[in-house]
Amino acid sequence: MGSGVQGFRGRVADGGSRMARYIEPVRVIAALAAAALLIGCTRQSEPPAAPAAAARNLVIVTIDTLRADRVGAYGYARARTPALDDLAKRGVRFERAFATAPITLTSHASLMTGRYPPGHAGRHNGMQVDEGVPTLAETLKAANFATAAFVAAFPLDHRFGLDRGFEIYGDRMPRGAQGRLANERPGREVVDEAIAWLQRPRAQRFFLWVHLFEPHAPYGSPGDRRPVEARYDDEVAEADRQVGRIVSALGTHLPSTLFVVASDHGEAFGEHGEIGHSIFVYDTTLRVPLLLAGPSIETRAVADNVALVDVAPTVLALLGVGKFDADGINLGPLLRGEALQPRELYAESFAPLLDFGWSALRTVRAGQFKYIAAPRPELYDLAVDPSESTNIVKVSPQRADALDERTLKISPATLDAGVTIDSETAGRLQALGYVSGRPGAPGAARADPKDRRELAARLAQVTSGELTGSALESTLQKILAEDPGNPQAHLRLGYVLADSNRCPEAEPHFRAAIAARTPTADAHLGLAGCLAAARAYDKAAAALREAAALEPENPVVIANQGIVLSDGGDPQASIPLLSLAVTLDPDFHEARFNLALAFARAGQRGEAAREAGALLSRLPAEAPQRAEVQRLLDAVR
Repeated sequence: MGSGVQGFRGRVADGGSRMARYIEPVRVIAALAAAALLIGCTRQSEPPAAPAAAARNLVIVTIDTLRADRVGAYGYARARTPALDDLAKRGVRFERAFATAPITLTSHASLMTGRYPPGHAGRHNGMQVDEGVPTLAETLKAANFATAAFVAAFPLDHRFGLDRGFEIYGDRMPRGAQGRLANERPGREVVDEAIAWLQRPRAQRFFLWVHLFEPHAPYGSPGDRRPVEARYDDEVAEADRQVGRIVSALGTHLPSTLFVVASDHGEAFGEHGEIGHSIFVYDTTLRVPLLLAGPSIETRAVADNVALVDVAPTVLALLGVGKFDADGINLGPLLRGEALQPRELYAESFAPLLDFGWSALRTVRAGQFKYIAAPRPELYDLAVDPSESTNIVKVSPQRADALDERTLKISPATLDAGVTIDSETAGRLQALGYVSGRPGAPGAARADPKDRRELAARLAQVTSGELTGSALESTLQKILAEDPGNPQAHLRLGYVLADSNRCPEAEPHFRAAIAARTPTADAHLGLAGCLAAARAYDKAAAALREAAALEPENPVVIANQGIVLSDGGDPQASIPLLSLAVTLDPDFHEARFNLALAFARAGQRGEAAREAGALLSRLPAEAPQRAEVQRLLDAVR
């Protein structure tokens, strides 16, 4: 909950919108496990000895969705990034650093393990990182470092495995408006926690990782209709302010601290027909900023190709800490102005396969050439074509064939089945714009994502949160015209219509999503909201029973079952359900309010007063809902 919730009215639905205010969308998809091992990648078992002035501590800040070309140090004239620019001025700026995937979890897993995605198994958001793969935090904890991480978004939740080695892993998200568990939080809150941890007295060396979700979409405040890129720049500036706060908070530790700033991937604003990220593997979304500053590091710009898999072995060498088995390499020679031996860099996106049933995309970068394995393969000479606009596969077929063979040795285009993403995880990822849950049948012919770019762009506009009102409705209608069976488009359109008091139009879309066997409770919840709005409480209860069968421990489903019973005239029967919802999540304020209301309707005034009082004690002093809760409390005393 939060200040955005306008009230706790006791009815479940008001013209189709009431249920939506209480429902947390939760979805289920089938995902695929990663079993392939990376073949032929260079691994650095023992980092070279640390320099004489080895860094004592390590701070890594990852800024989600940050394009390198939106940072002042990388030449952006309109940048407002003084903290990042200052780090670049006193350290190393890598001009050509690349992510291993345009996917948050996958890319962060590569940074923290030094492994390419086939080597750590976190091939997409919601998949589990292989618990047998050592992490940077585990290595430093074993070396007696104090370790802590504070992350800003659900894709990096501890359940996916990146918490290993961290003594503290701050990933708790608050409940936001409409009673939904938030999937992201402001960078300032994350940094507040990180600074509080930094200020604890300790004699140990320490490793701190801070993840900021700005400038991930949606950009800026709701209703801000300025151009997308202007709002994106504002969020980059906000992320920079938070980096500056961390630098300042280091205080006397700063001279002895190795400071790394990177992004997990970039963002597309129409390049190659892409909006957002995750589908394509062009450098628009693979190129990232990478800055390194600290003891004994000289100021320089490095033009060599490097990757996020190189971060872990490099920082461990600079910290003078032990062995680390990685696909990446120690970049120490580049820090000293020396050259590296030629090598290849790998990247991938399995989002097209896992989200839409299209072909996965894999790429190998070798010197100035970049190959993309796809149904219609692509080859680019980046020395003369850095924007990847001219495919030269037919001009250089032998080079393309050789790089295709290298790509296939690293990873096939398919994944072995075996892992199922749970319904809560899938739903929260979908709320952030990830995972549509349409992996397609095994062995089916896969479309080339290039042939689906317009559909993908429309889907990205919808999931990014950039579209609202009639524009959102129109785009969803266009998606369904092109892809009539798209269950997510039906589901989202159902909620758009229901929220505008058009439940008769919304119901067929909810039913279509259910008929498509979308493994989610959300379609049932939307249908139940419309049925409750029509006072068809028995039918609404039946829809909610189906929702509970899909998600038996979801407190939002349980609370809505109780609300329907209470509004349908049986408040006594609703009390155990609402009590269970509050037990599962004591901060689910809407459930607690409806529990107090059910007690009042059942004539149990003392219990109603107890719950209303408990809710008042939990609500912030400035919460607008306090007046409504106080009125209920006064009525039952």
